[in-house]
Amino acid sequence: MTRFRQAVRTLLRDQVLDAAYQQVTAEGWSRLSVAGIARIAGVSRQTVYNEFGSNSKDVIGLALVEREAERFLLGIQRELDANRAELLSAARAGVGYVLRQAADNPLIKSVLTAARGGQDDELLAYLTTRPEPVFDTATAMLDAYAADAWPEVDAQSRGLAVETIVRLTVSHIVQPSASPEESADRIARITVRVAYGVGVGGAGAV
Repeated sequence: MTRFRQAVRTLLRDQVLDAAYQQVTAEGWSRLSVAGIARIAGVSRQTVYNEFGSNSKDVIGLALVEREAERFLLGIQRELDANRAELLSAARAGVGYVLRQAADNPLIKSVLTAARGGQDDELLAYLTTRPEPVFDTATAMLDAYAADAWPEVDAQSRGLAVETIVRLTVSHIVQPSASPEESADRIARITVRVAYGVGVGGAGAV
């Protein structure tokens, strides 16, 4: 495939996903249809099927969640870079960023509102019971970052800490129990304890 054709295909994919995003946030996941996506995107239904396959709705749902996750990860990296000197501060900043952004994100708000109202929880499954692509991407990124930034943490503890912070953050997105700042502080402290095997006030936390 030539570079031009690849660029055109990328633009088409983004155009379709933008249309799906618009329909989901306005009408909910249950109302999403290939016909509606095609109408908003200004393309034919066959074009959508050609790009995403016969099971287009399911594939588009996963693609929407993955695209939002990528945007979140870019923001997380900025927060980590600004607080790289200390794991506790970095974890608190990264988690706080995610929870604040999630609270205002139209796609996530639409999904959670529908699920809490008992209307539709199919798309929510991509964050909970079917999270492998999102979890794998986030875990790989954070593990690589932590290995470089905090080499004193052994690989096993680092892996456990990364899994802890990812799963707890997703849990607090789906079912918040406190303000983003309070939740971020608690998750960060748990992460540090797992990473260093000591209380936050211990020597390993610095």
